[in-house]
Amino acid sequence: MPRAGLSEDRVVEEATHLADEGGAVTLVEVARRLGVQVPSLYKHVDGADALQALVAARAKRELADTLARATVGKSGPSAVDALARAYRTWADEHPGSYASTLRAPSVDNAAEIAASDKAVGVLFDALAGFGLHGDDAIDATRYCRAVLHGFVALEAANGFGLPGVDRTFEKLITALQLTLTHWPSLTI
Repeated sequence: MPRAGLSEDRVVEEATHLADEGGAVTLVEVARRLGVQVPSLYKHVDGADALQALVAARAKRELADTLARATVGKSGPSAVDALARAYRTWADEHPGSYASTLRAPSVDNAAEIAASDKAVGVLFDALAGFGLHGDDAIDATRYCRAVLHGFVALEAANGFGLPGVDRTFEKLITALQLTLTHWPSLTI
């Protein structure tokens, strides 16, 4: 019989907290934090890989919800501004969760695919304000993600040794907006 109060959601929640605190997400550590033995976790998750996938799906849902809240009622440049700020803040506040959002979802994980699709959908909605659809929206989404990830990853690793990081982020947002405004005219 499963321990009272222990559920898949509770196990994933604890694993997520552990990841955001900078710890290695292992079944041993999650069990220790929950005050149970490792075999008790198998009543709720199918092992370490399954737990990692559940953490990733949860993180992608949370990020998508954060981005959606930030961009509601906005489009084009104002949506990109709000999205970039929300992305940076969420990544800073949830470093372990953020790390789990970086890989593409497994083709057999419907929950993670749905969460990823929701996050991409928020970005597609923001890009529609620039008139970007289809392949242009896909390419622009990759561009935005690469730019934002590069910045937040370097910031998280203390990779910016010079002062004025916030000023640089403001310029990054402006550059994103300008680039997206001219995206259709970019040729390869």
